[in-house]
Amino acid sequence: MSSSIPRSAAVAAVVTAALAAGLLGGASASADDATAGAAPVRIHDIQGTTRVSPLAGKPVAGVTGIVTGVRTYGSRGFWMQDPQADDNPATSEGIFVFTSSVPTVAVGDSVSVNGSVTEYVPGGLNSGNQSLTQISKPVVTVLSKGNTVPAPVTIWAGSVPDAYAPEGDPAAGGSVNGLTLDPETYALDYYESLEGTNVRIGTSRVVGATDPYSELWVSVKPFENDNRRGGTVYGSYDAQNTGRLQIQQLAPIAQQPFPKANVGDWLAGPTEGPLDFNQFGGYTLVANTLGQHVDLGLEREVTDRQHKNELAVATYNVENLDPSDPQEKFDALAKAVVENLASPDVVALEEIQDDNGAKNDGTVTAGETLKKFTAAIVAAGGPAYEWRSIDPQNGKDGGEPGGNIRQVFLFNPERVSFVDRAGGDATTPTAVTGTKGNAHLTLSPGRIDPANTAWENSRKPLAGEFLFRGRTVIVVANHFGSKGGDESIVSHHQPPNRSSEAKRLLQGQAVNAFVKDVLALDKQADVLVLGDINDFEFSGTTKALTDGGALYPAVKSLPLSERYSYVYQGNSQVLDQILTSPGVHHFEYDSVHINAEFADQNSDHDPQVLRFRP
Repeated sequence: MSSSIPRSAAVAAVVTAALAAGLLGGASASADDATAGAAPVRIHDIQGTTRVSPLAGKPVAGVTGIVTGVRTYGSRGFWMQDPQADDNPATSEGIFVFTSSVPTVAVGDSVSVNGSVTEYVPGGLNSGNQSLTQISKPVVTVLSKGNTVPAPVTIWAGSVPDAYAPEGDPAAGGSVNGLTLDPETYALDYYESLEGTNVRIGTSRVVGATDPYSELWVSVKPFENDNRRGGTVYGSYDAQNTGRLQIQQLAPIAQQPFPKANVGDWLAGPTEGPLDFNQFGGYTLVANTLGQHVDLGLEREVTDRQHKNELAVATYNVENLDPSDPQEKFDALAKAVVENLASPDVVALEEIQDDNGAKNDGTVTAGETLKKFTAAIVAAGGPAYEWRSIDPQNGKDGGEPGGNIRQVFLFNPERVSFVDRAGGDATTPTAVTGTKGNAHLTLSPGRIDPANTAWENSRKPLAGEFLFRGRTVIVVANHFGSKGGDESIVSHHQPPNRSSEAKRLLQGQAVNAFVKDVLALDKQADVLVLGDINDFEFSGTTKALTDGGALYPAVKSLPLSERYSYVYQGNSQVLDQILTSPGVHHFEYDSVHINAEFADQNSDHDPQVLRFRP
């Protein structure tokens, strides 16, 4: 499951304006009544020097400006800008006018607007998002047409501060809403000071591929935590990569196709338009003029093939795979296993759905899904993989409702043997047994501590015992809880609330305790813990997994610039991991970049491969 918050069909619709006493203001029932007696104000008076307008909830009249952009779909309205700026860099000269219906103004119109100032929170108050200052229920008068649009403010590497955000006010629950903007010190303050303003960027590197919603991410800082494939690596909670900006376009896609760009491509020349704020990316340049897409030909990686005495183990989140998916998806995933991953001996799969996918009728078996996938692998020239898994209880493991996602072991019986010990089911835990120097599982395959509340509505770890060249290898496949519910890094709380970490911390502790049980019998045991951990290599979750030296996050063997398996909002980051016990002395690790950086994806995750000699 991805780290992003899933979108619904309502993405293009206007989310109902949230009201909060003393913070957020709503428009009155009648625009005429609302603006009766209101004194004329300038746009910078409305925007003020903090994130929340000093006039929120109040009527305004005679607000003048030049129309800089018109949006006829989704959140319909237009942006206007005062061509006569004040001398305060903290106050924006632009603002969005929310019309609800298709606007009747055009770019270059000089307009006067009466209405009510509101603070719209994309995603609602509980999202933690910052609010967008706007004028609602407007009465618009066109004063003249064909005026010169105010010159754009150029956003470039030298204009965006390196520090990301100020620390929130403890007295306000960690919110930055009441703090005076400091656009010369903090990137979020800089972007907020340009909210609604006509802005421009020059030639910029794509750091987040075009998504299904026709948007991409660029960086205006060419060398900010860059890597050899063109991305921007997210290396810590204090390195938010300040140069990232989301790019959309104002023209409807039916009129003007949006470029299909991969990470490392470029938008050449100027991209210009109003600076918006939205739920799914924060500050967004909504382009009237879009730079030219330059395709630099990013290629999908291919890992090395294992030597005959090396065991190759991989993890791959195949994104809700079920028999109703088109054969093309099965074929593409199979080709990746065979060609890009070089047919690993063991593949831990995440997000294998049951035999009828999201249909919620009590089905929990996944045999048809796995038959179709393993057949596709054979057709692609790969081995005849066998599989082992445990069917979950219906509706108990989270994920897409009705899908019953689970982890599965694929293994090549010509290279490795699976040690079957019967008795494992959805609720019976496996344990560690054996003698000193000879640890085994009581159930194989088996689930680790499935009754632990840490796994409530979440996937339970799947443990399996393998034999390779006479050596026992214990593999634990995981899919930890998602980041759903966490606040965005553009939250008005700084630092943001990452509530989902609490569950993953407990999950990491449970798996760590199991590994320690293995090591208590055999400190040189070969144990691999792998899967979609849904957390970073520097996170508390990873620290819990590695507690006491029980495990080592193998991704840390890579250079900093190569540590990522997922790209979210232009940040290349780690979600998928393979961790090794101390007995795994020497290994080669590869994060195989075949999905996350591409507009065409077979999954949103990159698979990971580890090769070692047991």
